[in-house]
Amino acid sequence: MVNSNNKVMSLKEAVSNNVKDGDELALGNYSLSMCVALASEVIRQKKKHLTVYTQSSHIDLEYLAAGECIDKIIIPFVTVVGGTGAVVRRLQRNEIEIEEYSNFHINAQYQAGMYGFSFMPVLESAIHTDLFKKRNFMGENKFKVIKCPYTGKDILTVPAANPDVCIIHVQRADKFGNAQYWGAMGSVQAAALASKKIIVSCEEIVDYDIIRASPHHTIIPAYRTSAVCEAKFGAHPTEVVGYYNRDSLFANWAFGCLMSDKAIERWLEEWIYGCKDHHAYLQKYAEIFGSETLNSLKCNPYYSAPVNYGCPSPSWDDNGIHSTLGIKSEDIKKIMEEEGIYHE
Repeated sequence: MVNSNNKVMSLKEAVSNNVKDGDELALGNYSLSMCVALASEVIRQKKKHLTVYTQSSHIDLEYLAAGECIDKIIIPFVTVVGGTGAVVRRLQRNEIEIEEYSNFHINAQYQAGMYGFSFMPVLESAIHTDLFKKRNFMGENKFKVIKCPYTGKDILTVPAANPDVCIIHVQRADKFGNAQYWGAMGSVQAAALASKKIIVSCEEIVDYDIIRASPHHTIIPAYRTSAVCEAKFGAHPTEVVGYYNRDSLFANWAFGCLMSDKAIERWLEEWIYGCKDHHAYLQKYAEIFGSETLNSLKCNPYYSAPVNYGCPSPSWDDNGIHSTLGIKSEDIKKIMEEEGIYHE
């Protein structure tokens, strides 16, 4: 979808303009391409009292917990293994609250929010588990049982998730906010579209013509996007399909520091607070480890086969008139504006 608004801005501007203390914040990525650069900027700006939704706990969540940005988390699991990370330590000290769902339940909440529903049915087998029985800050609203209007049977439901903001990292986007992502999709698109605002960071900003030529990769249309930020290696140390591999040594070092308060405080001071922005973070990495180390993570090209989007009877003739409607695109825009349904 083309959009006349240029939404390109820095990570600092995007977070400052769109994330407020007390917001519900969705970490949109699933297992890969974690939104580390955006999460780091949230920490730099010392955003507080956030309620975080995440389908796939990872280093971005741990950073936010260590930076004391979070009060509550809605989550299926905590990734850190072999020790106690920042999330678990803060939970043990009653500094944060957690509401636990399964991966399926979180996805169902996102799906409900994306489609504009107030709830979503889920498998009733969860009634027999502690996920259903043990409730924290969501109380009776964590799950509800309703009667099916068709069969009269009990149906287990979860509430829709409509976070205030979703932060998400993708491979590419245009300046208008059309965002393209491929790889482990999981709940990435649903998390974004369920949210009221979407901040997109990307490896590269490309021309709109590239987006038009590959519409099957577009997961977020321009009219839903609040900000677009180019952030090369914006998911580092996690991987981005088609761009770079996981930086395992750096990630393991970070996870090791997450095992103690003092170590992660030093880490945050050096790699987040001590870097004024993401560019400074990459410069610091290059100074310590060498730019060749960072570049060695880049993927070898492995392209998919092209597809043919040609049509024997195009919708628009050479004069720009729609074959069925008999009017031009600008006339359609005018009608939509009059009806109040046109999105800039």
